[in-house]
Amino acid sequence: MADSMGAKLALRYLLLRPLGHGGMGTVWLARDEMLDREVAVKEVRIPEGSDERSRAELVARVMREAEVMARLRHPAIIAVHDVLVEDGRPWIVMERLHGRNLADELAARGPRLPLQVASIGAFLLEALVAAHAHDVQHRDVKPGNVFLTNDDRVVLTDFGIARSPDQPTLTGASQVIGTPGFIAPERLAGENGGPASDLWSLGATLFVALEGVPPYDGSPADVIRATLTQDPRPPRVAGPLASLLQWLMAREPEARPDAEIALGLLRQIADGESPRITAPQPIGRPPRRWTPTVLLAVAAAVVSAAAAILVTREPVPAARPVSPVFEKAVDLCKALSPEQVTRFLGAPAGGRASENGCEWTIRGAGVELTAVTDSDTPDPWSLNPGSAHELFAALERQQIHGTRDVEWIWYEIGIEDKQRMTRSVPRTLTDVGDEAFSWNAANAEGRVRMIVVTFRLGNLVADLHYVNLRTGSDDALRQAGVEAARSAVTALRGLG
Repeated sequence: MADSMGAKLALRYLLLRPLGHGGMGTVWLARDEMLDREVAVKEVRIPEGSDERSRAELVARVMREAEVMARLRHPAIIAVHDVLVEDGRPWIVMERLHGRNLADELAARGPRLPLQVASIGAFLLEALVAAHAHDVQHRDVKPGNVFLTNDDRVVLTDFGIARSPDQPTLTGASQVIGTPGFIAPERLAGENGGPASDLWSLGATLFVALEGVPPYDGSPADVIRATLTQDPRPPRVAGPLASLLQWLMAREPEARPDAEIALGLLRQIADGESPRITAPQPIGRPPRRWTPTVLLAVAAAVVSAAAAILVTREPVPAARPVSPVFEKAVDLCKALSPEQVTRFLGAPAGGRASENGCEWTIRGAGVELTAVTDSDTPDPWSLNPGSAHELFAALERQQIHGTRDVEWIWYEIGIEDKQRMTRSVPRTLTDVGDEAFSWNAANAEGRVRMIVVTFRLGNLVADLHYVNLRTGSDDALRQAGVEAARSAVTALRGLG
């Protein structure tokens, strides 16, 4: 709402600009002038025409729900700093996140690989377990409410319709809020649901992240009918993650896994393991059958002007470009143009071919790109996409669990004595090739001196090392290294 821009709440929160709009209100970027930090402030919308009593009830409910949210302290749950009433409207002050949500990420980059999806799922389920321990259900888990931050956090956001079992909701007991395809069957049928309903929504969210498409197709009414009467389509990706998603999305809440069991399985899959998953059948209760009356009532509610279901939409993920399969070696010195090399190093440098790679160096700066292989495949260009993925996963596990102390030397840029460095934990990159991670090495003073990006593109696994001792900040070095890898991937797509 433009008329709020520049306003100051509680004499400390200066509203700078809107960050987004939704069915429940507007989220603002603001500055907390007391603590000199950026925050996100959610302005909860009060329906037009509300009388004084309705407004007062809504404000009271927001305050209660914000108090519940503030008790949820977990790295994967967005933190609530403050809640206040200004101008008769409720406002919730939250931490400011940098990055973008999973829906936008999928729309821009396409579906994720099973290891990545399992890792995201583990973070989200940890958040849900923490919320459920406080008797709080999220009730709106979907890609748009999953935030991937620039510092590698996975954060569950928008607890605006979360509730404890004994609390009324912001929208009243007769309304169901959410996105068809992400609302559990029992909630669509009018039940309050419970923790198992959040697990169903988590399964649907991870299904989209893995497959690039939702588990049900069609209009909102079609999706609701299908959710109530049909099992979701099986994931095309085989393996334990596909089996776990089907288990999470069982139509009967009693047939879904316990949260702790599901969390353990997600962690194993994220670590590259392949646990055997056999979903047990529920005992003591026959499968429920929704009556045609319920189906028609729910479907009509979606398309009715006086809808009982408040529908929101998720962006449709775009298809990821098909990656090449390299049948013979390519000249990696063609992966960066002379102009790009000059930009990354600060001066021109010719590419010098090395075994399975190429390097560009000047005094104090260098880029090295090398094709990587394993002991079973001496020629890195003889890998297939499957074996390349396994190699990439093994390299990532090695970086996660390996020693943090490293040594390096690079004569060509002037590093002639061994440098003792401390390696960071790997960071997943979502926009470099088919899958990628990066890590950096810092000296004893904590200054980052080198960044390494490992990526897979089709059947090629490669390492890119980047050093620029003239770079003024650690963030600038990291960004330049990732950008160099991204540029190399773009060129390699044209060489395959």
